[in-house]
Amino acid sequence: MMDEMVTSWFQTGLLLIYSLALGLLLLFSLHRHVLVRLYFKNKGLPRTPKGSFSRLPKVTIQLPVYNEFYVVERLIRSVAEIDYPPSLLEIQVLDDSTDETSDLAKRVVAELMGKGLDIVYIHREKREGFKAGAMGEGLKVAKGEFVAVFDADFLAPGDFLNNTIHHFTDDRVGMIQARWGHLNRDYSLLTKVQSIFLDGHFVIEHGARSRASLFFNFNGTAGIWRKSCIEDSGGWQHDTLTEDLDLSYRAQMGGWRFVFLDDVVSPAEVPVEMNAWKNQQFRWSKGSVQTARKLLMKVVRSNLRPRVKVEAVIALTANFAYLLMALVALLIFPAVLSRLDLGWYRVFVVDLPLFFAATGAVSRFYIYSQKEVYADWKTRIKYIPCVLAVGMGISFNNACAVVEALGGRESEFRRTPKYHVVNQGDSWQAKRYGVSNNFLPFLEVTIGAYFCWVISFSIRSGVYFPVPFLVLFCSGFFYVGLMSLFQGRWERLRLASTKVETAPAD
Repeated sequence: MMDEMVTSWFQTGLLLIYSLALGLLLLFSLHRHVLVRLYFKNKGLPRTPKGSFSRLPKVTIQLPVYNEFYVVERLIRSVAEIDYPPSLLEIQVLDDSTDETSDLAKRVVAELMGKGLDIVYIHREKREGFKAGAMGEGLKVAKGEFVAVFDADFLAPGDFLNNTIHHFTDDRVGMIQARWGHLNRDYSLLTKVQSIFLDGHFVIEHGARSRASLFFNFNGTAGIWRKSCIEDSGGWQHDTLTEDLDLSYRAQMGGWRFVFLDDVVSPAEVPVEMNAWKNQQFRWSKGSVQTARKLLMKVVRSNLRPRVKVEAVIALTANFAYLLMALVALLIFPAVLSRLDLGWYRVFVVDLPLFFAATGAVSRFYIYSQKEVYADWKTRIKYIPCVLAVGMGISFNNACAVVEALGGRESEFRRTPKYHVVNQGDSWQAKRYGVSNNFLPFLEVTIGAYFCWVISFSIRSGVYFPVPFLVLFCSGFFYVGLMSLFQGRWERLRLASTKVETAPAD
């Protein structure tokens, strides 16, 4: 009798944790619905500059690179072609590389310098502070009143400065962010899914927050800062993995205004290899939680308007959704068991609305991001189920990042390998750089198998409602885990035959 009571209390406790996690996850999902409404409410607001400069200001463009052999030349040459008076443009190649990237970058810089371009090559022997440290060093000697940043996998639009600089005629504007485009969107299912994720972030999130005068962040690249804004806000700091998010919130809390221009697009490569993408997602998730630990209480205690404060708190804590999703994945079987004795009325009234509210709000968020940008958006929304599944499949990867950040574990800035893979015929397998595997793919495949068993159990038990939800989890974990293992095996075979640089997976 006592054992039965203990078991019953244990199951009840697990179900309560599951219900709480699912409820909080639903709130994060419904917030996407709020952002969509906010976006369309303010969509018609003009995004024109306050005025125009009678004399254009000096601009410095920083190009932070680290072992980017395949893309560094493309980056430098694209920036060199920006339409802006040469006498008012300075380019800094901030190279922390330890391989042949340095020789290639120096050759291109020397060539462009010979053509009269104001371009300087800055190399650091020690990668202290990683990207933030490199930009901080460059800022010390930057000639420009304004500082633009482009990462190695980006292309700078020729009209970038002409389309952004005049917004700084408003003395309150500290930063302008352009929208990211995607050079290799249609390369694979993985790149299609990533592109939709990023479109949702930029088109809807940034679009809604910027137009509503809420906080949003510089995304580390394809943006331009007022130099005095950086200095006034405490400069680039490297105590988090997302120095861009950190500085953005410090600046906006200091009264600076940010502008997002969705019609200024800087195209870039998205990762074509699963482990590289997971590494990038891990860094972003961990860094955002580190920034939340650093700044969240300052936001809460600030004198910001309540609506600004609430939205800032939600944005800083958004990656906790992955931890909630991982909890839901682990506890879904006890939830299925609890429904064995429930009638269809409870399922219809409670469970079904929860399911459609959670998945519907997120789907609507991404559908509208495609509709707002692409004429052929109807052909793209067929990938929304894949977006939902992969978002679930990567939840353990990002949940580990959240836990590490909460535990205060330090880790280095591990950059995402870029391979200059744009067209269908391009290949990354024979190129240097890679991300080594860890234990996580095995866990992801195991969880995928677990969901297969739960699906089978649910069908045999006549509990059909959770099956579509379970299928999304199952396919997402299998896809993420198996792709990681398969592509990781290719990396190991390649490493056995040649010497290439690898970055350990987080």
